[in-house]
This record gives sequence, C-alpha cells and structure tokens, in this order.
Amino acid sequence: MALTGIQIFKMTPKKNCKECGSPTCMAFSMKVAQGAADISACPHMSEEALATLADATAPPMKTIKIGAGDAEYTLGGETVLYRHEKTFVSRPRYAVAICSCMDDATIDAKLEGLKKVDYERIGERMYVELIYVNYSAEDGQDKYLDIVKKAAATGRTLVLECTDEAVAKAALDICKDAKPVLNGATAANAEAMNAVATEAGVVLGVSGADMNEIYDTIAKLEGLGNKNLVVDVTADDVKTTFANAVQLRRAAIKDGDRTCGYPSIVKVAKLAKDDKYLQEALAALFTMKYGSIIVLQDMDYAQALPLYGLRQNVFTDPQKPMTVEPGIYPINGGDEASLCLTTVDFALTYFVVSGELERSGVPCNLLISDAGGMSVLTAWAAGKLSSGTIAKFIEEQVKDKLTCRKLVIPGKVAVLKGDLEAKLPDWEIIVAPNEATQLVKFLKEMA
Repeated sequence: MALTGIQIFKMTPKKNCKECGSPTCMAFSMKVAQGAADISACPHMSEEALATLADATAPPMKTIKIGAGDAEYTLGGETVLYRHEKTFVSRPRYAVAICSCMDDATIDAKLEGLKKVDYERIGERMYVELIYVNYSAEDGQDKYLDIVKKAAATGRTLVLECTDEAVAKAALDICKDAKPVLNGATAANAEAMNAVATEAGVVLGVSGADMNEIYDTIAKLEGLGNKNLVVDVTADDVKTTFANAVQLRRAAIKDGDRTCGYPSIVKVAKLAKDDKYLQEALAALFTMKYGSIIVLQDMDYAQALPLYGLRQNVFTDPQKPMTVEPGIYPINGGDEASLCLTTVDFALTYFVVSGELERSGVPCNLLISDAGGMSVLTAWAAGKLSSGTIAKFIEEQVKDKLTCRKLVIPGKVAVLKGDLEAKLPDWEIIVAPNEATQLVKFLKEMA
C-alpha cells in the first residue's frame, strides 16, 4: 500500500536543507507520496530509510529498461489507468515481426523496409524501434541464428521469441550486449529460461495458456529473484487479449498487486493475421489500452503516420504544453544578416513553420519568444503574444546578435504591425501570409 506524506516525512532527516528542490522536508514528502518526486532526491536519507521506502514509493507497475545506448527504451512505470488522471509515462514501442519460417527474400525485404519509415514529428523521431524474431523449430537453429545476426545488424533492439533453452542461449550469445528481450518463459520451462535470461542480463518475457497460468509463472520467477520481466498477454482472439491487457493493468494499479505490475507484449500480427486494416486498428487499440511492446507484421508510411501521431498525442503530458525553447533558430544557413521571422513557442506551430521555411531554401532566422505554449491566435487573445512581448524579446535577446532589421510577423496577428513599428522604429515590419504553406512562395518572391 502507498505511504502517505506524513509516513514518509517521519523517515526523513528533517533538515529542511532544500537540496532536494523542495522548501521543506514535509513538502518533499508530500511530493514523493504524490509521485511527483523520487525519494532518492534527498541526499541525507539513510540507507535503511531508502530501503524501506523504495518499494513502498515505487510505481505499481515496475519500470523495465530494454535495449542499450541510443536504442534503450523504458517500459512500464505507469501509475494511472486513464491519461486524464495524471499522465502516461512510457510510450509503447512498435516491432515488426520476422520468423525463421520465412524465406530469405521475405526477411531481407522486411528488414530493408524498416529504413523507409523514419521521420520527425514535433521534435520526436518516428521509426520502428524493435524487431520481433520468432523461432520456428521446423526450420532449425542455424537458420534462426542467421536471422538474429541479420536483425541485430540493423541496430534495432530485438525481441527474441524462443522457448528452446539451447537455441535461446545461442541467440543471446549473438546479441546480448544490445539488451534484447527474451520472450520464452512458460510454466514448463520457467526455471531454465530464467537461468538463461539472468546469465545474459536481459529482460525475460512470460507467456501462458491463460492469465492464471501466467500469474503463477510470474510469481515463480519472482521467487527465483527475477523481477526483470514483461508479460505476453496475446491470446488466440482479440477479446481475450484485450481482457488480459486490461486485467493486468487494473490488478497492478487499482488492486496494488505487484505480481501483475509488468509491461506487456501484444502481438497484433498474430491477431490480425493478413488483414492489414485490422492490424492497424488493433495497434491503435493497444497503443491506448495497454500495450508496451506492440508487434506488427509490417510498417509502412500509411500505417505509421496515424499510429505514431496517436501515440504522440496519448503519451504527451496533458498538463504541460508542448513547447520549444525561446531563442534564435537559424534555418537554411541563416546568419546575422538574414531575414527574421517570428512565431510562438507552441511546438506544433514551430515545426510546421520551420518545415516550410526549410522547404523555401531561403536563409533566415526564426525568432521564438515565450508565448506560454499557445498557438498564435490563442497567445494573442491571452496577451502572451503582443507588440510588447515581441519588442521586449527583440530588445533583450535579438538586436545585439543580428544585424538584419526586417521582421516578418504571423499574418493572423497583422493587427500588431502598427504598434511594433512604433516600439521598434529601426525595424521594417512585414506581415506574412495567414497559412504556413504560403511561406515558400512568399519568401521566394521577397528574395
């Protein structure tokens, strides 16, 4: 059961040193109880108190890390069932499935196809993070190991589905340094697969005939000291798989059952079979409820654009606006003499505008001022974007760094032109078109 702020406060050193970032130990304790601060932020907490509090203040879902280096991803760590309650913490990761039952041409085509989906949206790289490598005993160990080598060479994090202890060990010898997931523990082989995963230092996936069997297997693995787990909730049909995913999350968060508190694997490739439209719908479903690793047959741009957009929207903190840092952003090699344009710090606005500026090929500087993470018209209506705020930003942060004295303002706030000319008499104020898509033609005509 979660501890209250008072219970946590009793274990603090009560120094009120502020080194944790809070004004008092009581304030810090209340933040820890609410999940807004980590108990380790207190530098004076005794080892005994830390040990006592670590479990009690940890999220009901265990935080699991997979992959290594730039390809390391965090799964789990969730504290709520619904995004509006607080926020979701760890976004699901998408995997494309390959199998030793496939011919070499199909496997090569799938691996090559991964490179085609790789783009940026609102500052986040959108690409297939994982490769799911399934072992088919009929095709033998050697072929599987060759496929693992090919998949590992892509630099993506692997999920190895293999219930054969010897084959799993050989596969991990190839890629264990990249910290893959070994999805291979069942009721029948839990001890053997636990030994393989523990020796390699990788996350172990657990599956079973139903949730009761899976629960017992998890409890057995925990008894062996392994809590570095993920749970394969995939059943033979969509209804049961969805029920498994929800049951696991609810039991962990609502009932406080930490044996259920692990991230999940959902193989929509298995559920959808060859229906790519059903696969897309299921991937969207389990992005929201509650897949941690979602395995698809393929991923192309038509599938990726709506799916990654959904994921980004769901896994963005609703209480924090998406913003970019205020400052001067040179585009297309812009220098101190290049044309200046300004807009708000709302991330979507920035990336749309900067994308069009890049497309124009015209060297320029995009000036971003603090508008509270609001869109242009919203910021103007709220007084966050005004002639005063723009003039102040330019006087304090721009005029001594740039020699250009031409400023292009958003067309939707053309009403600011007169006031800006009065406040910035040395600057020529130019009104841009209303839509960002018109910027390319506008800039080329100005050049």
